[in-house]
Amino acid sequence: MKKNIVILGAGESGVGAAVLAVKKEFNVFVSDSGNIREKYRNVLLNHDIKFEEGKHTEKEILSASEIIKSPGIPENAPVILKLKEAGVAIISEIEFAGRYTHAKKICITGSNGKTTTTLLTHHILKNAGINAGVAGNVGQSFALQVAEKDFDIYVLEISSFQLDGMFDFKADIAILLNITPDHLDRYNYNFHEYLSSKFRIIQNMKKNDAFIFCADDPEITNELSKRKIAPALYPFSVKNKITGQGAWLDGDNICYDIQPNFFKMTLENLALQGNHNIYNSMAAGIAARVLDIRKGSIKESLSDFKNVEHRLEFVARIHGVDFINDSKATNVNSAWYALECMERPVIWIAGGIDKGNDYSSMIELVKKKVKAIICIGKDNGKLIKVFENVVETIVTTTSMDDAVKYGSMLAKIDDIVLLSPACASFDFFENFEERGNKFKRAVGKL
Repeated sequence: MKKNIVILGAGESGVGAAVLAVKKEFNVFVSDSGNIREKYRNVLLNHDIKFEEGKHTEKEILSASEIIKSPGIPENAPVILKLKEAGVAIISEIEFAGRYTHAKKICITGSNGKTTTTLLTHHILKNAGINAGVAGNVGQSFALQVAEKDFDIYVLEISSFQLDGMFDFKADIAILLNITPDHLDRYNYNFHEYLSSKFRIIQNMKKNDAFIFCADDPEITNELSKRKIAPALYPFSVKNKITGQGAWLDGDNICYDIQPNFFKMTLENLALQGNHNIYNSMAAGIAARVLDIRKGSIKESLSDFKNVEHRLEFVARIHGVDFINDSKATNVNSAWYALECMERPVIWIAGGIDKGNDYSSMIELVKKKVKAIICIGKDNGKLIKVFENVVETIVTTTSMDDAVKYGSMLAKIDDIVLLSPACASFDFFENFEERGNKFKRAVGKL
């Protein structure tokens, strides 16, 4: 008898899982409490997949043998609580897709830098002639690629929400970039719950696997000291020389020591500049060496990579003012990194859905770098309260067009207008991509 699979959420993740489930001959039903976007509805129709939108029909959902849940649906959603009460297994799309591929999996998580490191690692692999796919939180869903393509290696960006629904899945190479408070609204405002979620990246790993991690992150090193870690460890650091295998900073050079090879890369040759990108380049370089990619090929790829859209993306220089789109900075730490990279006075556009943000870590940096703040969001009270005695000019707006206009008015020659919200986008925008695109369009109107 066919197993009933119910998929909650009909976005990239859910629809990809539905296609794979149909291919594996499950009975499939997709349920989305909102409206399904046309491109995803068309995929469901083309594969004759039964679905509903604008509601969750409990009778259909509770009949499932297994639920594949979109990472965007919180654990305390009423339908999820009922499923848990009924004892129905709930997994993520990554867990489901992992059952149907024998490809190696490089899995990357962290509070910041995931997308850049994922795309950089994939870039290195592709340049080396490896048949590699990129998925997870970026590009086409992992499940859809497993259903329709045949890659030898997958580079997967994995969020804590996806990790929460992963149980038997195993990474061959795991990368943990950093752990800072983020999404605490989804973790009962408990940082340790969030930290434990991130460490699920190494569950089920064995001694022949590789765990690449930031040795400068005190939360990671503290947690490592409490755990017995099965895979081989490959730390990276900009503060200290690594004894053993890993990567570190020596003056203006990144040193990679992955036996049997040692090589250096000068910072000025990195395509991605800024302190946070040194970490990203270290992690990607180690992963490539673990896969035995030639050091010359790695150096070439690290020097010619083009950065991801919406992450410190230069948009335009207008009347001597630079406009930079960092819409992907959806948390405090990402915005901190963005400001840290700026070498000239900043007009900072920030705000949106607050995820339990603690802005106190940014006060000194904002005092040093920011000459004005333009708030964009439905509730900017917390942002204003923290910075009203730090920055002389704070403006509140309700549209991206207005935010950009104010930025242009407040900026002088050689200033930077930086969109780096430190918040989620869902109050005014569908996602951070829409927010970034509206910023770019508004800049284009100046």
